[in-house]
Amino acid sequence: MNFIATSAGAEKPKMLLLETYQENQAVIGWWMSEKLDGVRANWNGKVLISRGGHKIHAPDWFLAGLPPFELDGELWTQRQDFENVVSIVRQQQPDDRWHAVSYQIFEVPNQPGGLVERLTVLKAYLAKHPLLHVQIIPQTRIKSEAHLKAEFERLTAMGAEGLVLRAPNQLYETGRSDQALKMKAYEDDECLVVGYKPGKGKITGLVGALRCDWQGKMRLSIGSGLSLQGRKHPPKIGQWITFKYYGLTGSGKPRFPVFMRVRLDQEL
Repeated sequence: MNFIATSAGAEKPKMLLLETYQENQAVIGWWMSEKLDGVRANWNGKVLISRGGHKIHAPDWFLAGLPPFELDGELWTQRQDFENVVSIVRQQQPDDRWHAVSYQIFEVPNQPGGLVERLTVLKAYLAKHPLLHVQIIPQTRIKSEAHLKAEFERLTAMGAEGLVLRAPNQLYETGRSDQALKMKAYEDDECLVVGYKPGKGKITGLVGALRCDWQGKMRLSIGSGLSLQGRKHPPKIGQWITFKYYGLTGSGKPRFPVFMRVRLDQEL
């Protein structure tokens, strides 16, 4: 299994990370699936672990029957429900809301063969040990650029985050890979909060924008996306946040950055 120790002594899983799809990239014949906006979770055969290396306290009934081999997927409820999923999953004492959560699997790590062969290992296990809350995310072969675009537009129109594109014959690997891509209507990234800009007008006395260090090469001001509560109690200096943006300017600066959330592994 692929794990590294965190400073807190937990086991942080080494995971496959997605690169961003570039227009007209050669992906005909690849697999595509919906990109779910849930909480990433690795099952190591004994416990569920977040991307940040924290144990996820799922109910016993949720964990009972999970296979003795590793899984990677999303704890998910429905589209555009991320904040609710986080509030369920982060509880130290799991509650009844877990009955709305499913474990959507997109990878079976450290199994032989390409993606479908690895997922087939779980499919065979579930045939013998049915678990209604464990599901394999459907994979569809990309027939053409038009097929890819149509599926992307269909799903995003229904509120989906986007698509994940996977090379069919790639053996399992961890870290960032050009054989696994995300295709979204917007891009997202992370930056470090280093200060605040004061609010003006209706938000005088509150935080107007977060001052963030992005990739160590430029400072960003991110005000869009902050709720009133978020302006009263903004992310702390030294915390990482996730923001979305819509391409880059000619100078390489994220266009129209919007705050999304404090980076999840600081919360879980």
